[in-house]
Amino acid sequence: GRPESFRALDELLSEQWFRLSYWKVATEEINYRRFFGINDLIVLRMEEPAVYDETHRFLLRMVREGLITGLRVDHIDGLYDPTGYLARLRADAPDCYLVVEKILQPDEPLPPFWPVQGTTGYDFLDAVTRLLCDQRRRGLRALYARFTGVRQPFDELAADAKGVIIERYLLSDADNLARLLKRISARDRRGRDLTIYGLKRAITELMECFPVYRTYISPLHHRDEDRAAVRAAAARARERHPELQHELRFLERFLSLEFNDDLTEEERREWIRFVMRFQQYTGPLMAKGVEDTALYRYNRLLSMNDVGGAPWATALSPAQWHDLIRRRSAAWPHTMNATATHDTKRGEDVRARLNVLSELSAEWKHHLAAWSRANRKLKSFVRGRLAPDRNDEYLLYQTLLGTAPLDADLDDAYVARIQDYMRKVIREAKRHGGWLAPDEDYERAATEFVAGVLGSSEFARSFLPFLRRVGHYGVFNSLSQTLLKITCPGIPDFYQGAELWDLSLVDPDNRRPVDFDRRTAILEAIRRKERAHVPELLAELLAAKTDGRIKLFVIYRALRFRARHRALFETGRYDPIEVKGRRSRHVVAYARRREEAWAITVAPRLTTALTGEKDAPCGRAVWGDTQLALPDDAPRGWRNAVTGERLPGGAALPVGEILARFPVALLSNVEPA
Repeated sequence: GRPESFRALDELLSEQWFRLSYWKVATEEINYRRFFGINDLIVLRMEEPAVYDETHRFLLRMVREGLITGLRVDHIDGLYDPTGYLARLRADAPDCYLVVEKILQPDEPLPPFWPVQGTTGYDFLDAVTRLLCDQRRRGLRALYARFTGVRQPFDELAADAKGVIIERYLLSDADNLARLLKRISARDRRGRDLTIYGLKRAITELMECFPVYRTYISPLHHRDEDRAAVRAAAARARERHPELQHELRFLERFLSLEFNDDLTEEERREWIRFVMRFQQYTGPLMAKGVEDTALYRYNRLLSMNDVGGAPWATALSPAQWHDLIRRRSAAWPHTMNATATHDTKRGEDVRARLNVLSELSAEWKHHLAAWSRANRKLKSFVRGRLAPDRNDEYLLYQTLLGTAPLDADLDDAYVARIQDYMRKVIREAKRHGGWLAPDEDYERAATEFVAGVLGSSEFARSFLPFLRRVGHYGVFNSLSQTLLKITCPGIPDFYQGAELWDLSLVDPDNRRPVDFDRRTAILEAIRRKERAHVPELLAELLAAKTDGRIKLFVIYRALRFRARHRALFETGRYDPIEVKGRRSRHVVAYARRREEAWAITVAPRLTTALTGEKDAPCGRAVWGDTQLALPDDAPRGWRNAVTGERLPGGAALPVGEILARFPVALLSNVEPA
């Protein structure tokens, strides 16, 4: 009760190198860089030689001793100077396999001057997802807009989401940049009259409109792609906020390093310092604004909503796929091919299954309307509105179709998983509360809705048949995805647990313990049965495809073949194989070639048009006149490394013969053993 008794303690604390403050102060006034918006994860200045030396000493010792042969650089875009860091790391670990976690937009190239083998594979994940998606999914856009009322284009929605992140978590970072720019601009005749308020608004608006995670402008590198990204962001920001024309044009010139002729060397260094500081913030903002906000607000087709994904992008035709993989192979032949990581929003087989909705849009529309009508009575009123809203409801039905097991009941554990997931979705979307201030009433309504829907026999009667239909075709998408990952140029990457069907959701759901003993036992059983009679094993796996053994079989056989012919896959050419016939758009085929050795991958796509929901896309009756048109120098005899079958050679190989007994094939003229 005596305020004067605090004076001595207050004086002592005021003399420290830190300031004690209410936690919300950090949003507007913090003066150090953090890991995203987490105040107690203070980032290190890796560009300082002493910091680099201290933090890398133990790591590099293990590299020198041969205990570590590969390095993955996490959050590369958070560094002040990624290019300089990678140059030093490569000099210290010249023989290491080195990849970076870099999120690329469609058609965005990895900086060619980086001394790395490539990325951690999100670009491959996006490409294979788009290949297995129907280009005719435009009907989903209209369906989503009508059902949810969400008509805002994704780029506008993403910019708004980034604005929310700046306002709630990164305002102090924008303020620090504005103060730095004000100090520099005061010495520029075209910028001395700009206010700190105007500069701060221009900085935040430009970051909201940035089309890529970051640029890499530095004293040593000035890429055309970087300047183009700055120009695109500035143009879009001026459209959104014409009142900031002057500030945005000044900032555009500044970020493009269009120096004044009369600048001193010290002023040039200060200018570059601002540009490199600015570049550090667009990446975290994109991650939190798009990955962790916009991708939970825009739910048209959830298979496209993943790290490195492009919800607005069109699907890839086989020809576009070949063009992309050839360019990728020429530039980064040993980059990683990933289909799931610890950060993906959905398991790889969830995405493969949800892609089927792009082929069944009419059926999806019918079921969506029926389920919504039937389940309306399970919703609750929260502040005068029905909850959950139509956008969250739309996401829920897709989530159930993607994750519900085909061979098990939707038990209490599954209900709890989906309820936990919906809480996370709601908080990440930040439309009904968030992590700092959850809307408990809305979340309660949503989780009760989940329980009500999954406990409804009326819903189950309609849902389960459609689930089995979608899941049936999703299996073939998954097998194609798996084989493409293993045989495409690059290093195939397998996330823990994905050896069987991976029907997990975003963390923490995908961090659950993995039963490796079960997987080991299944693999041993497969090995025993293949020694006895492979055709019988193939029939058994197809008949019981819901248990996941069929996926592990493909992984095992393809990886074994790859291991025995490493040079073919690590240095071999990638040549598209022309497919002819009525079903040509439903298969992708390519050869890996090295000297006289060949390996041809044959993988189906868009299989709903090929078979009924109880049949596999196998045999002449399915494929008809579809055939591979081989080049003149192709081998004259083949063996399927997946099934062990032998096939004759020739100028044309009927797909119905290649896929006579199994839905994917890996043909080669070299013996598997």
